[in-house]
Amino acid sequence: MASTKLKGNSVALSGTEINVGDKAPVVTLVAKDLSEIKVGGASEKTQIIVIVPSLDTAVCAQETRTFNTKAAAMSDATVIVASMDLPFAMGRFCTTEGIENLQVGSDFRDKALASAYGVLIADGPLKGLSARAIFVVSKEGKVIYKEICPEITEEPNYEGALCALKETSVPSDGHKCGCGAR
Repeated sequence: MASTKLKGNSVALSGTEINVGDKAPVVTLVAKDLSEIKVGGASEKTQIIVIVPSLDTAVCAQETRTFNTKAAAMSDATVIVASMDLPFAMGRFCTTEGIENLQVGSDFRDKALASAYGVLIADGPLKGLSARAIFVVSKEGKVIYKEICPEITEEPNYEGALCALKETSVPSDGHKCGCGAR
């Protein structure tokens, strides 16, 4: 079972652990307008799936703002930020923060994303929320980058995810660009 830390304390994660090279499970999230959006699997564009505990925390808000800025320059990728927040709260956050270059999706209904990607927090004070993680999924639907942040209260390796986005194929022994893909 995978784990992460919350303020230095170990936190167990549950769900199906997926790794670089695996097929990315297709799951349904709820958009801020209550429509359903599919993430994972094969797609016309590479997907950067950014998973955060809640947009209502300083670190998650900053991470979303950072990816929104970076997404403005991406023509061949879609950035999806997912959390357990209600779609209404996500919509309010996007309006207040001027988030226009990425999609937000809520995993509140059945925790399908957190479970399918192995990032559902299984114990501790944030039990039932998602750990901070990033998965980059190729157009063919394969995971080409995975980061489960070692400490939930810290921002992810942005450059690692962006480096993975530049990769056109993944060698059998993993990334060679120095991005820290795990």
